[in-house]
This record gives sequence, structure tokens and C-alpha cells, in this order.
Amino acid sequence: MLAEIIAVGSELLTPYRQDTNSLFLTEELNGLGVTVAFKTIVGDRKAHLMDAVSIAVHRADILLVMGGLGPTQDDLTREAVADALGVRLRRDGDLLAALYKRFAARRAIMPGNNSKQADVIESAAVLPNPHGTAPGQWLDTVVGEHRKLIVLLPGPPSELKPMFTSECLPRLRAVLPPRFIARRVLKMAMLPESEVDAKLAPIYTRFTDVETTILAHPGEVQLHMLCSKPFLELAQARVNELVARVEEEMEDAIFSSQGETLEQIVLYYLEIRGATVAVAESCTGGMVSQRLTSISGSSRSFVGGAIVYSDGVKTGLAEVPEELIEEKGAVSREVAEALARGIRRKTQATLGLAITGIAGPSGGSPEKPVGLVYIALDDGREISVTQKNFRGDRDRVRSLASQQALDMLRRKLM
Repeated sequence: MLAEIIAVGSELLTPYRQDTNSLFLTEELNGLGVTVAFKTIVGDRKAHLMDAVSIAVHRADILLVMGGLGPTQDDLTREAVADALGVRLRRDGDLLAALYKRFAARRAIMPGNNSKQADVIESAAVLPNPHGTAPGQWLDTVVGEHRKLIVLLPGPPSELKPMFTSECLPRLRAVLPPRFIARRVLKMAMLPESEVDAKLAPIYTRFTDVETTILAHPGEVQLHMLCSKPFLELAQARVNELVARVEEEMEDAIFSSQGETLEQIVLYYLEIRGATVAVAESCTGGMVSQRLTSISGSSRSFVGGAIVYSDGVKTGLAEVPEELIEEKGAVSREVAEALARGIRRKTQATLGLAITGIAGPSGGSPEKPVGLVYIALDDGREISVTQKNFRGDRDRVRSLASQQALDMLRRKLM
């Protein structure tokens, strides 16, 4: 069972407004075992909306059209859907009377253009809207030889959400066959998307009943898996089987299988190990500390940190020898080691984590280019150092450095 959501409104095609209703509708439809296969945004032009509706009713079983049910000249959803289906609109006397009554209750005269909100598509059921003047419409019809469910919903979330919950969900549950969706997300840090897909495509392509998607974020690759079955246990079993195969292939590259963030996992490992960590950050300017302390309860494992941006602070707070900075430079393997060692000793933490680098866009040289980052981790017995040459602007270099540092800490704790 496939659904399409059409969001109507020219404002949604500008940089200033964003469709969020479709996220709510997608979650609700997924809960019924319905897959949202298409999402379309259409401006306030009748011809364009008619084209979108005509396409949608031929490729989806359920069509949700939201917005364009107001009283103004550019509110054209009712007219466009009716024309696309080749049916008429009728003016509903009860709706019209209710509109007059609503305005009268506010001691206001109803403008004439509000009357169009009483227009109903032929054979459609009216969905009451106690939160606004635009009623919704429910149409159970046949297009060609196929049954289609077409729903018109108001655009404001304060009207759309309660209408969908109270009016649409019961109707959908009554007509849809029972389907359940199981989903899982696996997260991997600091791996190229192409490398992940090369390893996993031979596995997930064999699970033809599980929809698998790879999404890449800076420093993170996510594998999304979704399966729809008549029973939740069947869907969950198939997803779990695929997860087991993927985990066997990727081993410790996977840091999350239940939606956790990398910082949550790091704090979890620190707590079960009874360990603590302190951080000395130069180019990341406190990003690692911020990520760790954003998690409630982090004080049990995170001792503290220092933003050691200047050479004087590196020397004063992390006890890095001045001569080492002069000889090797602030961005060097040796200074990273000294920072990790110094912050661990200064705070008496189990682990000392340090980052120094050149985030750019200035400050680089042929020997030490922009994007060069050293990350060091000291456990009191040995110090490990990772050197990276990240590409991108200043924000991306800093973000990747913090991700690399946390993943380095995670692997150490494992």
C-alpha cells in the first residue's frame, strides 16, 4: 500500500517556509503499515496542482493533499482535485450555514469569499474542523480499475493534526488490511559511504522484502532498514536478520543500532568501565565537551575540559613544555600527545583526549595544510595518536575532528 503526500502553497517553494506536516503524516501512515512513496510540493497554480493530482492517483493508493482549502483566490485545492478527477463540486448547505454561524458568534460579517469553503467534491464525505473554517474531505473512489483514497486536509498544523487523528485514522484503520512496519537504523562513524555500500550491498540486496537506504552525514553513515508485513513479529524478524548479517560484516565499525548518538555510546562505555575522561581542545574549541555534556548524567564520566587555543594556555593548563611547541609547532603529533597527557594528569581522569589542528580557512602551509588535525588519547600507560587531513570549510573540519575524537575514544573503551 503506497501513499503520496501533496503539500500545496507557493510559500513552501521559497527559502522562508518549510513543510513539516508531511513528517507527521508519514509517521502516522507508517504506523498503519503504509509506505509513503512520494512527496510533492506544488505552488498555488491550478494547472500545476491538477497535474500533480493526476499523476498521484495513478501511482499511489492513498493521496493526502494538504493546504489550499482557505477562502482566498489562490486557495484552489478543491477545484483542482475535482477537475483532475473529472467530477463536480457541490455547495453544502449545512457547511455554509455553519460558516455563517461561526462568524456570527464572533459578531462579524462573513466575507463572500468564505462561501467557497462550503464546496465539496462530488461523493466526498466532509471532515469537520472544529479548529478552523476549512473542513477536510474524504473521498473513497475508483480511478481506472483501482480503488483510491483521497483526503483533503487544511494546511495549518493546529488544524491538520487533530483532524487527521480524529477523522482520518479511524477511517483508514477500517479500510486498510493489517500491515505492520519494523525499522532499524545502524550508524557507523568516519567511513566513506561508498566503502560501506561496497561491503553491504551484496548482503542487503538479498533481502528484497526489506527496504534499505544508506544516508551519509559528515563523519557518519546510516543504514536505514524498513520492512512491512501482516504481523509485526514477521517484519521485525526480517529486519533483525538483516541487522545480524550487517553487524557480522562491519563488526566494531557500527556504534549504534538503537538510534543512539556517538556521544551517548561513549558515555555508556565510560560508565560501564568505571572510567572518566578529560578533554583538551584547540581547533574544535570545545565541541567535544559540548557534545558530551549535552547528555544528562554525563558528569558521572566527564571530568571536564579545557579550550587550549593559545600556546600560553596549552602550556599553563595542560602543562605542554614551551620548548616542545617551539620545536614541533602547536599542530603536531608531539604536542597532541603532550596535551592528552597533561589534561589527564591535571584532572586525574582515567583518560585524556586532545585535539589540535588547523581548521582554516587561513593558517595553513605546504607542510601543514588546512584540515590537518592530530587527535591523541592517553590512558596512563600508552598514548595513541591519529593524524587526519580533513577537507572542507572550517565548520566541517571542526565537526569531523570532534567526530573522529569521539570514535577514537569509543574504540579504545571497547
